[in-house]
Amino acid sequence: MAWFIWMIRIPEPEIKSTKNLDSYQREQIGPFHYKVGNCWLKRNDRGVWEMYLEGSPYERGLIYGILSKELMEKQEQAFVDQINELIPNTAFLQILKGFVGWFNRDIDEYIPEENLQEIFGVSQSFSSQYDYIGPKFYRILNYHAAHDIGHALTDLNMVGCTSFSVNGLRSIDSTLLIGRNFDFYMGDAFAEDKLIVFVKPDQGHAFASYAWAGLTGVVSGMNVKGLTVTLNAAKSDIPYAAKAPISLLAREILQYASNIDEAMEIAQRRQTFVSESLLIGSASDNRSVIIEKSPKKMGLYQPSTSTLVCANHYQSDTFQRDSVNIRNMQDSDSGYRHARMQELLEQAYPLNVSKAASILRNKKGIGDESIGLGNPKAINQLIAHHAIIFKPAKRLLWISAAPYQLGAFLAYDLAKVFDSGGTVMQTDSLRIPADPFIRTQSFRDYEHFKQTRHSINRFANMGIPFELSANALSRFVSQNPKSYLTYLALGDYFYAKKEFEKALAFYNQSLEYPTASRNETAQIQSKIAACQDRL
Repeated sequence: MAWFIWMIRIPEPEIKSTKNLDSYQREQIGPFHYKVGNCWLKRNDRGVWEMYLEGSPYERGLIYGILSKELMEKQEQAFVDQINELIPNTAFLQILKGFVGWFNRDIDEYIPEENLQEIFGVSQSFSSQYDYIGPKFYRILNYHAAHDIGHALTDLNMVGCTSFSVNGLRSIDSTLLIGRNFDFYMGDAFAEDKLIVFVKPDQGHAFASYAWAGLTGVVSGMNVKGLTVTLNAAKSDIPYAAKAPISLLAREILQYASNIDEAMEIAQRRQTFVSESLLIGSASDNRSVIIEKSPKKMGLYQPSTSTLVCANHYQSDTFQRDSVNIRNMQDSDSGYRHARMQELLEQAYPLNVSKAASILRNKKGIGDESIGLGNPKAINQLIAHHAIIFKPAKRLLWISAAPYQLGAFLAYDLAKVFDSGGTVMQTDSLRIPADPFIRTQSFRDYEHFKQTRHSINRFANMGIPFELSANALSRFVSQNPKSYLTYLALGDYFYAKKEFEKALAFYNQSLEYPTASRNETAQIQSKIAACQDRL
């Protein structure tokens, strides 16, 4: 065991700065408002945390951690709790922990020194509560790779994003307009405290990134040159060695690229260990492209029209004959969402920001079919961590407040934010109102439905006691009657209770409604077969 721990240790980066946690004093300016020097953190009127950072990598990392210590601790708690739910078997969790440690033992060799120094600075403020998982610096490096490992190894449907861009005649003012949903789900608690960070580094371009506390990588962001980056996961082969986490590649592009050619150059020189699409928008080029990365090759997708759509499969010539990509298109919901997005964009041309928000919030299927709330085929699956809209030519971005992408879209002008040193933030006149759906009984019903479904899943997967009365069952069905997920959950509930006739009936009923994919249908059919065997 001592040999194993020695083999997976990750050396701390060499730090030349004499600064440490004691070098800085966090000052509380007001409720939910903190300051360290010129850097600060505060929660705005819609519950979104805003942070402004500047300086050298290690020192701004230290300040990041000092400002957001409590937020990072809450995020880690939510992350660990969700992992324990997804993998309730303690023995298997220990094996997985050992595997991830071994797999990532050389991860630091693929991360730029600047990022290592910044991450090490942030890690100094991590909680000691989870030191049993690993040292602080080791944990945060692994958390930066969690997105990659999650969709590469487990296919837990945590990642199923859809994005688009339009320009020319397809845009209301002919300039580039980009929208995306980030459907990364690690539980409701994980998504409670969203964080937009405005970073003015000592090298490269100032930029904004929207995600959660503790992530120094980028999943959705724009820099002051009007270059945008958003990530969409693709199907991966099982990787055999760690490389660069995709969010840190996106961060490097955002900090150092000002156009598509420069973004391509950075992407080409970095090795990644999962398959991912990076939708790159560029104000200077007034167009978008998709850089498609896999552990073995890289492709570029450039549409011949003014419309680009990205789901979770590849579109470039490089991957046209790739067997993994072909199976992904056939078996997952990615192709359906791609077609639905094309349909919605066709109906909305010419597109403006308000129309873009409406598309990102759309809950129906192709042809406006009612496919049930929460269906992964929908553009809005009601699980999104966030949505974001960019107008690169004007350096404007809009970020969604909770819940999901249904809350108000808050507007920021990057030029004003950085020219003012972070003293000017939201542009209230450009705010997009919240979706009226959140004030309806249907939304309240869905939220209750989701809680009940969560309790059923915990009972079925973890054995946590839960009883569903006849009245509660009827109410559960009435809250989402056109969703296969409703009847699938009830099938799982009665299967766990060993009432196989009832389980079989509900599994069969779930197939009467549009399932998310061929994979999902096959899984339900295997559960039907299991019931028949029991009977």
